[in-house]
This record gives sequence, structure tokens and C-alpha cells, in this order.
Amino acid sequence: MRKAFFLVATIFALVAIGTPALAAEAEAVIDSGDTAWLLISTALVMLMTPGLAFFYAGMVRKKNVLGTLMHSFIMLCVMSIVWILWGYTLAFGPDVGGFVGDLSMMGLTGVGMEANGTIPHLLFMMFQGMFAVITPALIAGAYAERIKFSSMVVFSVLWVTLVYSPVAHWVWGGGWIAARIGALDFAGGTVVHINSAAAAFAAALIIGKRKGYLSEPMAPHNLPMTVMGAALLWFGWFGFNSGSALTSGGLAALAFVTTNTGAAAAALGWIVAELMHRGKATAFGAVSGAVAGLVAITPAAGFVTPMGAIFIGLGGGVLCYIAVTLRPRLGYDDSLDVVGIHGVGGAWGAIATGIFAVAAIGGTDGLLAGNPSLVWAQFVGVIATIAYSLTVSLILLKAVDLVMGLRVSEEDEVTGLDLSQHGEEGYSL
Repeated sequence: MRKAFFLVATIFALVAIGTPALAAEAEAVIDSGDTAWLLISTALVMLMTPGLAFFYAGMVRKKNVLGTLMHSFIMLCVMSIVWILWGYTLAFGPDVGGFVGDLSMMGLTGVGMEANGTIPHLLFMMFQGMFAVITPALIAGAYAERIKFSSMVVFSVLWVTLVYSPVAHWVWGGGWIAARIGALDFAGGTVVHINSAAAAFAAALIIGKRKGYLSEPMAPHNLPMTVMGAALLWFGWFGFNSGSALTSGGLAALAFVTTNTGAAAAALGWIVAELMHRGKATAFGAVSGAVAGLVAITPAAGFVTPMGAIFIGLGGGVLCYIAVTLRPRLGYDDSLDVVGIHGVGGAWGAIATGIFAVAAIGGTDGLLAGNPSLVWAQFVGVIATIAYSLTVSLILLKAVDLVMGLRVSEEDEVTGLDLSQHGEEGYSL
């Protein structure tokens, strides 16, 4: 009996001593499943930038195909470095007045293999860095076929520093949009899409229209390339949205389903609108609609049901089709319809999040669940992002134009960016 008593007492003592240590360790444990999913998601988001390159390059004239591809590819190179040096700390460093992060993590100081949630801090940094890569690449659609390569790079670095990083902090880094007004943005409706679209509109205004715009044919030179790019974007978007759950659990699965559903519904919505308006459903329209749906579902992906995603996708497809159709009448030359798809789709998706969000899934109840205040919070987030991005982008574009000049010469524009900016041609036939 005594031996049994001492054995039981010893076991209880060991448990009592070990439990606090085990509990403390559990708080900092990196989950291998979550880490594996985020590694894959980061690679998927990285693939979106080359996908965007093909999507855009197929839509321009053949004399500008390599120049357009370079707009996206160089962002992958440049922003990967900018993000490590100072972008990450501005977006996710300790909060300064709700506006921006401080500089304590410059050069990734203090960012290592330690846990950030259930994944390594370095992995969280890299995942977010892929968002910082593709966002300035999206802007390039507005000034395709007429911007100087060097000026584009300088503007993009300034823009990520002074616009993207602060807005990312507002929404995801502890800043005022999330902390003070409670607006929701699961994977980048405001941070990525509305933000880039406002800058794209500014670029279209400052740089001006392409030579021959609306008076010369400017049809896409390679629609199969655009379709392939859209397919790569759709594939990568699963990492973009589902990865934003930062776990490999049920929330990621929900975002996976709503992402696919929103894209499919929007493609159908665009095609139906196109059939009613023009009498034909085009491949170009189908892939444009799919991208519009991916944009629209992005802020809502982890907050709505699959049925909500259908409504968001359908609305995104129809609204973006109308916006793209109206662009020639509005008098600005957004070459590849960044405003019409990413701006309108992002704004609709953000507001629709306020309509269809369900608290039982995550976040906050929306209008249909009895909480109209979320729609107002979403609206404030949209307007604030547009106002800030548009204003600062106009200033940056004007400054770069004064110092370096933004637009290529008329002769270089007629020759094409491939030869005039890069000294090579996309096709030798």
C-alpha cells in the first residue's frame, strides 16, 4: 500500500510541476499543419503575380507584351526586398497612432523562427509580402503601353512605402479601420483591390490617354494568354483567400469554397449581362467576370456562407461589366480596366461583406443578420481608402513626373515598350 501511495503521489507531483511548463510551451507551439498550409498559400499567392502578368500581357498590343510582363515580374523582385527592408515594419510593426507601424522591425529585426500565432513569424512576413508584391503590379494595368520602366519602378517603391503599408496597417496591423470602426476585410478588398484601383485612376489621369485611344484599334493581341493568366490567378487565389485564415482548419475550408463560388457566379453574371447587352458571350468576358468575382469575394471570404458568395459573385460580375462598358464614355484611359474590375469589384465586395456577414462563422453579423451598422463601417473603410490612396498617389505621380518624367516619348510609344524600354521583341515570326 505504501509503495502504491508513493507512486501515485510521485505521479501527481510530476504532473503538478510539469503542467505550467507544458501550458507555457503550448502557447508558443508552431503547428506543422498550419505551417505547411501557409507555405503552400504563400507560394500560391506568389504565382498570382506571374498569372497577372500573363492576364495583362495578352490584353495589350503585341509590341508591348514584354513590357507588360515586366511590369509584374519586376514587382516580384523589387517588392520582395522593399518588404524586408522597411515595408513589413510599416505595415505590421507596433502601432503608431492607429496610422502606421513603427520602424522597430526594419530589416526584419526581431523577426525569426519564433511563433506568430501557430506559424513561424518569418512565414507570416513572407505571406503578407506576396500581397505587397501583387498590389502595385495591379496598378500597372492602368498605365500599360505608355509608361517609362524606370519611372514605374520608382513610383511603385514610393507607393508601397507611403500608401500600401499604411493602409495594410489600418486593416490588418492594429490600425484604426479594424480597431476603431470594426470594418472587416478578410483577404484584401480594401488593402489590395480598392487601394490599387484608386492609384490606377490617379495614374490614368496624370499620365493621360494612349496615342490613338478610341480612334485606333487596340484589341487584345493574345486572348489565350489572357485566359491562361486568369486560370493561374484563380488557382493562386485559393492561397490568397484561404491562406488568410492563417490556419489549415475549417475557416480555410470555408474561404476555399466561397472563393471558388464567388468566381464562378461572377463569370456567369458577366456572361449573362454580356449576352443581354451585345448578344454574344465571349471568352474575354468570362475570364474578366471570374476575376471580378475573385476580387468581390476577397473581403468576405471568411465571413459569409457559400450562398452569400453566390450573391456577391453575381453582383460583382454584373456591376463590373457595367463599369467596364461605361469607361470609354467617362473620358479616362484605364488601359486594362483596373478601376472597373478591382475598384468596383472591391468596393462592392466590401459593402456586401457588411450585408452578408454571419457572426457564427467569424467576424460580425451583417445587415441581413440584423446589424446594419456593419454596412456603415464597411462604407467608411472604402471611402477612407479611396481618399487616402487617390490623394497620395496623385502627389507621388506628379513628383515622379516632375523629376523623371512618367510617359515615354511619342516615338517610343508608337514603336512599343518592348523595343523602346527593353530592346527586345516578344515575337519573331
